[in-house]
Amino acid sequence: MSAKKPKYYVVWKGHKPGIYKSWKDCQEQIKDFRGAQYIAFESESLARKAIKGKYKDYIRSKSKSKAPSREQLAKFGNPNRKSIAVDAAVGGNPGKLEYRGVDLETGKQIFKQGPFEDGTNNIGEFLAIVHGLAWLKKQHSQKILYTDSRTALAWIRKKHCNTSLMPTATNEKLFELIDRAETWLNSNNYSTRVVKWETKAWGEIPADFGRK
Repeated sequence: MSAKKPKYYVVWKGHKPGIYKSWKDCQEQIKDFRGAQYIAFESESLARKAIKGKYKDYIRSKSKSKAPSREQLAKFGNPNRKSIAVDAAVGGNPGKLEYRGVDLETGKQIFKQGPFEDGTNNIGEFLAIVHGLAWLKKQHSQKILYTDSRTALAWIRKKHCNTSLMPTATNEKLFELIDRAETWLNSNNYSTRVVKWETKAWGEIPADFGRK
């Protein structure tokens, strides 16, 4: 088995901006910091170059990292920048779960929740969409919402988190959030378009946590 390549985490906005060599150290800088800005890079040289620039430039370039083919562009066009994107990340499945939302026009993180113990990626994607819908409704915003999860889209349509994960004492708080999300979906009307982010054409979704 090959050794796992190290990651270099650039924190533009956090308790102490800088470059960190482990997710644990990075997480200490962004935990409970509203509007934290950070991305993981494959090499130290890329990280050192990135920290001299602006977060929004790198989150945009990350979403366009792989040039789409003509066929893909013809089929999907370009993403609407007057939008927000949501995504989730989990360390193990189940494992520690986080999710967040990012504004595509500014690259700004507009909300982030977690980590929650003993969760799954699909649950995180579902919660991220509902959080995004509630946030947009509160802002009276007509922006669309992007997600890269077909499973979460299906759950949103059914207004039910159809997870096979069982509740435990460890993930009790997470299941409370699921109940609240389902209640919100069943008691609120919204006009927001929830759209599939086409990763093959546009690259990673801008709300991606950059840990791949």
